[in-house]
Amino acid sequence: MLLVITIYTFSFQGLDFVISEAKKYGIHLILSLVNNWDDFGGKKQYVQWARDHGGQYLNSDDEFFTNVLVKGYYKNHLKTILTRRNSITGVDYKDDSTIFAWELMNEPRCQSDLSGKFLQEWIVEMAAEIKSIDKNHLLEIGLEGFYGESMPEKKQNNPGYEVGTDFITNNGVSNVDFATIHLYPDQWVPGASDEARAKFVEKWINAHIEDCDSILRKPLLIAEFGKSSWSSGYTVEARDEYFGGIFNTAYESARNRGSCSGTTFWQVMAEGMDNWGDGYQVVLDQNPSTAAIIAKQSQRISSLNSSTNLEFSPVAVEK
Repeated sequence: MLLVITIYTFSFQGLDFVISEAKKYGIHLILSLVNNWDDFGGKKQYVQWARDHGGQYLNSDDEFFTNVLVKGYYKNHLKTILTRRNSITGVDYKDDSTIFAWELMNEPRCQSDLSGKFLQEWIVEMAAEIKSIDKNHLLEIGLEGFYGESMPEKKQNNPGYEVGTDFITNNGVSNVDFATIHLYPDQWVPGASDEARAKFVEKWINAHIEDCDSILRKPLLIAEFGKSSWSSGYTVEARDEYFGGIFNTAYESARNRGSCSGTTFWQVMAEGMDNWGDGYQVVLDQNPSTAAIIAKQSQRISSLNSSTNLEFSPVAVEK
């Protein structure tokens, strides 16, 4: 199983424990190195540090991607994490096989530069920085999947807006090993009918699979998706159907040796974590039907691994 963990939610000793426990249970981790959003600090915190302690006059949080001092802060963070020795296992993070991949940033956006130039340059620089320290692990960006200026005709797949990212160009960086997309139709296409949202989901996933198959030639992970219990008309049955459809698409791609086999829904929680819920949480003990669908997908993908020697086939959860 693959589990996506955001580093900024833990102290370093807490993260040591998570990694050591994951190893015990055969779970592999994608560790996200910073958040685009303000939760737990995010890029906003880096910019504020530069203002408060670095004497920088910065107008926008998007200067996270361009300011030399802020980028230096982030590089220091990368080095601290990648070279950390786990206080429990004694293994450096960069040498730990429990870690499946690094994620540059959760859902990077730079809406002050819709050309995509600033973010592209940041990705190139930071991907190279990580690979200079750690060549043992895979690297992905954390993208939601929005298209940009490199292939304008593909922007018709976007949900009506751009965020300064470019799925094709960003993932074309040589140090980026696989691509990701996220999927939140209830937020991205508000007011649409269930039928329209279903069509958007199908088009969104298939467009990115085709691009990874034929243009990028890299694996694709459907890295975040869910159905919020706070949205109108929500039922567990509707969520199960939604999960099942996405799982089936990934399975068919994998079965045909396509680019997509990995799925990590947002988000799994244990009982007693109610205060952390955002409407998308899945408590497996409370939702046996959802747990059964997830287990079935894991078994199907595992079966393909056994029969075809697939190298990239996670079925997983986010936390």
